[in-house]
Amino acid sequence: MPEEKYTRCPGCATVFRVTPEQLALRTGQVRCGQCKTVFDGVAQQVSLSPPIPSDAGAPLEEAVPGSPVLPRRDAQALEPPPETPAVALGDRVAETAGEDRFAPAPSTTPRRARAAAYAAVITFLVLLVAAQALFHFRDAIATFWPAARPAFAGLCAMAGCAIRPLRDAAMSHLSIEASDLQADPAHRGLLILTATVRNRAGWPLAYPHLELTLTDAQDRVVVRRALAPADYAGGTADVQGGIAPNAEITLKVFIDASATSQAGYRLYMFYP
Repeated sequence: MPEEKYTRCPGCATVFRVTPEQLALRTGQVRCGQCKTVFDGVAQQVSLSPPIPSDAGAPLEEAVPGSPVLPRRDAQALEPPPETPAVALGDRVAETAGEDRFAPAPSTTPRRARAAAYAAVITFLVLLVAAQALFHFRDAIATFWPAARPAFAGLCAMAGCAIRPLRDAAMSHLSIEASDLQADPAHRGLLILTATVRNRAGWPLAYPHLELTLTDAQDRVVVRRALAPADYAGGTADVQGGIAPNAEITLKVFIDASATSQAGYRLYMFYP
């Protein structure tokens, strides 16, 4: 029966039972399964038998000092060091009945570092997309979640943006309840446009632009003019705050039509 061989980790003094075939793997370089120290398993071989003196009076092998009862571990706890070109990833020493073995440990450190880097990049991208979404929908969030308005107001104060009332692009909540275009009897060629715009939504809506089109007797366009909120809203109107929920505004605009001749008009709302 071949003599059992042992090697000792210089880092934690743990003794492992090994075979010559196991020590031949990667030229004897192994990694301790207890403290992860990489060492030369051949150079660190020890004997558990009493030292046998040589002719010169010196022991042939180093004996483990102290009691024969030592912190021994099976060979599977003794791991090879990281992969080297001499041994391909996944090579293992065959295990026979009644024998211990140690198999090459996969190089998990680079894979774990790569996974951590991927996780960090993905987390950053998710946070970036979330930040862009919050910025893009800040008006809607501040409108339907009033508790968030102070935070968005503070961010916009630093970023130079603004929290604006929502727009009713489909005009499903804004409507022109009534409108009229009459000549000003006191000023020839001057027209007076009056209209009532109602907000039927339960939240403020941005003031729309108005498009006034003057037509002739055949309903052909004579002139078309766009009116911004500043052109028709009164001086006391809170244009930045929008039209209040379930409220209406009345506008009155003077139009110079001295250079045209018209018989009718059309009035539309839109957002630029």
